[in-house]
Amino acid sequence: MLNEMYKQFKSGTDIRGVASEGVEGQPVNLTDDVLCNMADGFVLWLAKKVNKAPGALKIAVGRDSRISGPHIMALTTERFCKAGAQVICCGLASTPSMFMTTVELGCDGALQITASHHPFNRNGLKFFTRQGGLEGSDIEEILTYAQDDCHPEEKSGGVIEDYDFMTDYAKGLRETIKRGVNADDYDHPLRGFHIVVDAGNGAGGFYADKVLAPLGADTSGSRYLDPDGMFPNHVPNPEDATAMASICEAVRESNADLGVIFDTDVDRGGAVDSKGNEINRNRLVAVAAAIALEGNDGGTIVTDSITSSGLKEFIETNLGGKHYRYRRGYKNVIDKALELNEQGVNCPLAIETSGHAALRENYFLDDGAYLCTKIIIKAAQLRAEGKELDALTADLKEPLESREIRYKITEKDFRACGERIIEQLTAYAEQQDGWQLADDNREGVRVSFGKENGDGWFLLRLSVHDPIMPLNIESDSKGGVDKILAQLDAFLQTTTGLEL
Repeated sequence: MLNEMYKQFKSGTDIRGVASEGVEGQPVNLTDDVLCNMADGFVLWLAKKVNKAPGALKIAVGRDSRISGPHIMALTTERFCKAGAQVICCGLASTPSMFMTTVELGCDGALQITASHHPFNRNGLKFFTRQGGLEGSDIEEILTYAQDDCHPEEKSGGVIEDYDFMTDYAKGLRETIKRGVNADDYDHPLRGFHIVVDAGNGAGGFYADKVLAPLGADTSGSRYLDPDGMFPNHVPNPEDATAMASICEAVRESNADLGVIFDTDVDRGGAVDSKGNEINRNRLVAVAAAIALEGNDGGTIVTDSITSSGLKEFIETNLGGKHYRYRRGYKNVIDKALELNEQGVNCPLAIETSGHAALRENYFLDDGAYLCTKIIIKAAQLRAEGKELDALTADLKEPLESREIRYKITEKDFRACGERIIEQLTAYAEQQDGWQLADDNREGVRVSFGKENGDGWFLLRLSVHDPIMPLNIESDSKGGVDKILAQLDAFLQTTTGLEL
């Protein structure tokens, strides 16, 4: 059982905390001692996982661009080395590339030092084995070792080697594009394409210089490619409105054919077509589904719970696939896709509206660069047919209105409070005329309304990690969101534990 001190670091399937001063009221809790304990905990966990002595382990370590990254890398690599392990120090790297070290370099495990899109003062540890990212229970075990002051025996023979794995990883993406486009000029399949990249000063700048430009693409007009862990221009997050406005502006100013944007550690991506339309959220899922279902007729696409009704219709009617709505959390959708495939269900894609997309052909690794690579291949194939990328989703019906509200839970046991409210709302919805509970929902409460009652739907759920109940509402009619919210509010006013 984790104590309060170490419980604070568990963030789903990652470890996260405050690593740098600079934000009032957020003192550093990822101290050197804590980080060394966590690194030793990972060594003990990994040795048990792969049935090797700590001194026989091979571990890769990478980091994103945030300011605390180099220091944390020095601490963790030193701890791995003191246990006798062979350590591959990859420097600035993307999160997906660290998983790929277990495939291409034969590493037993890998560590990426990242806190995704979170502010500059935060950082964290994300671990991989050859089977993929860890489960929440694995993180708890690692933290328990750290909490209980368990350490591997210090041994001589450990080594730290610097290796530029991002060059290998970028080469793999280039080869994927060459094979996918199969142009007459095989080595320059993107000649004539103008593609801009917005890396948000994270780890994704390599995509312009090491992937696109060598293939012949014009990348002029790209933005914020240089790593800067203070993120001075915008939050590196494809879900952020300011970040998406930046890449849209870059496409328009450069008159580009396509724009791509990544989060800090490049496990998420988004895009913008030549007309300035965002390929994000539901539209990104639609594009990825169309690509993934090629050669997988009737396949199942696993998404998170907040996808629109129009997307479900697009996947099942226009693409001929099946849509499986599951819980929020990228690891949740990936694990469900793996489970379905094990059951014999043809499931080529797991994707969250946040931009986490994992394709079966790519080890079910959520990789923003690989996703954007597949989108670029499709754009090149469509151009050869005289079409543009937006033709792929021309039939996708999108809501006229949408809104997200995040209600704070005020009770200490926030999970019990949220589950109680969901149970009460389910019972309430069953008694309301014109409320239709979704039969394919697997998280929270999802209710649909006819035209007279709001012409849309809402989903109220409990956040994966935080004391928050997010509410998503969509409507196909003007004023429909307000109408749906008013009906739901009549219930919410009767609850306790929510800050309305």
